[in-house]
Amino acid sequence: MWLRNLICHCFGLQIVSVTVCCAPALWSSGAQQAAGENKAAAKTTVRWSEEQPGCTYSRGDDGKYRYGLWSGDVGLVVAIDARELQLVRHRVEPIFGVLLTIRYRGTDSLDTGPGGINLQFMKHFKVVESALDAENYSQKIQSDADAQDDQTRRDVAKHPEEKPAREARLQEYQKSVNELIEFLSRNSLRTAHLDRTNPEVSGWVFFSTKNKWLGGWKAQEDFVLRVPLAGKIFEFPFKLPPKPGELILQKRR
Repeated sequence: MWLRNLICHCFGLQIVSVTVCCAPALWSSGAQQAAGENKAAAKTTVRWSEEQPGCTYSRGDDGKYRYGLWSGDVGLVVAIDARELQLVRHRVEPIFGVLLTIRYRGTDSLDTGPGGINLQFMKHFKVVESALDAENYSQKIQSDADAQDDQTRRDVAKHPEEKPAREARLQEYQKSVNELIEFLSRNSLRTAHLDRTNPEVSGWVFFSTKNKWLGGWKAQEDFVLRVPLAGKIFEFPFKLPPKPGELILQKRR
């Protein structure tokens, strides 16, 4: 190990290039930075396991699997829609979402936020994706929508006979984009300061699946969600579905 570190220090980018091609885990550039930050800021890993004290698992009537984990004064609940792999394909952007709740029962305070959270796709070369920044991502998809609008105008000018069909597709696309931006604005996990008067925060965290190493979904997928918090890394390994062929449906109300 010391020899490899010495080589990397001396030769820099050349060694990194070889490592990326040969290593079993392929990291996105954002994930590399997040992993480095996590390693520096959180030295203790607390891993969810159904058999361990402080860990819970449940299947809800709302169609979500929930994984709970307490460590010290901090508790987290990760909720994943049973149909998440199918929902990714139908969203205007192919993003994978988890609903995260953070609770604090200490006497001091705790600062939380989406920064540093990442998701690892274990059956796809162990690719790691960092959590999307809701504000920046909203700006990105709005920019894409504006570009699509300009392209449609140019296409209609060249093919006026296709105007109704092209404009209908554009309107449907813009509607989906506006709905996603509104959802991100209202429901994304935000930075919060937790204490006795404000002990809980909850919100959605999304991860891009636009990665050349992420192909079609397997019948059962394996993931690891990592949340750096309170000097620790909270790890949630989970499968979709948890058991082969299992699917829970949301009950009508």
